Amino acid sequence: MSQLTHINADGEANMVDVSAKDDSVREARAEALVYMAEETLRLIISGQHHKGDVFATARIAGIQAAKRTWELIPLCHPLLLSKAEVRLEAIEAESCVRIESLCRLRGKTGVEMEALTAASVAALTVYDMCKAVQKDMVIGPVRLLEKSGGKSGHFKVES
Repeated sequence: MSQLTHINADGEANMVDVSAKDDSVREARAEALVYMAEETLRLIISGQHHKGDVFATARIAGIQAAKRTWELIPLCHPLLLSKAEVRLEAIEAESCVRIESLCRLRGKTGVEMEALTAASVAALTVYDMCKAVQKDMVIGPVRLLEKSGGKSGHFKVES
């Protein structure tokens, strides 16, 4: 296992210096699931939710979150994303909403945290918009699906 990169020789948390790294195309995909009652999911799918289009609002929230990850997660670098995408789908058989995010850039550091933040905030937005109807929704798992670029190379979760 690799050592922690955000801890210096004195054991203190610090921001990693990426100035000597080569630029490369870096991409990450993440997912989050929101489990809910069938009635809640039907309300979302039908478009009859009193707060409006749940998927559109969650999509925008996730994209905004990806762009602002550095403000939310200590020690993350501010990044100029070239792509931030959030897709939501209702999975009726499991009574859940699946959220998948994709973040990409050409730069010195990866975009895993941006993809994870996008999926997480989109899931929280689904919860927020539906909590008046159902308070016991469950968010999770949230996980990295795939990442590419950089020195550590390609990673893909085994389904």
